[in-house]
Order: sequence, then structure tokens, then C-alpha cells
Amino acid sequence: MHVVIDLNRCQSYGQCVYAAPEVFRFRGGESLEYDHVPDARYEQAVERAALACPVRAITLGRPSEAVPAPAAGGVR
Repeated sequence: MHVVIDLNRCQSYGQCVYAAPEVFRFRGGESLEYDHVPDARYEQAVERAALACPVRAITLGRPSEAVPAPAAGGVR
């Protein structure tokens, strides 16, 4: 599973941290860090985290799916 977070959309509510603390964490208050390819044993927790995000900033995909890289300036 690939995890992608739209950091422009993320408002640091922290629901992902509560749902899957092994994958998502805050550093320095509001700076979100996360494992882009978490261990398979955390898959259900990551899915719960994506559903819990009030601004839907978390996108999940499979390793075989291509995740587009952001263009210069962060615009897709």
C-alpha cells in the first residue's frame, strides 16, 4: 500500500495519528510525518485513518499503481 497525503489540504487534526500511530506522527507540533509504504500489518489501521480524515487529505494506492510525482512548484 502507498500512502500519499496532500499537505496543502491537511489541517493537522491528527485523526490519522490516533488511528494509526505506527504510520502517522507529528513532529514539532504540526509537521506531519508518515510512512509512505507502511508494513502490511498496518493496512487496516491506515484505511481507518484515511476514512477518519475530516478533510480527506489521505490517498491510498497499491504499489503496482503509479502515483504521479508533483510538478515543479507542487502543482499536479
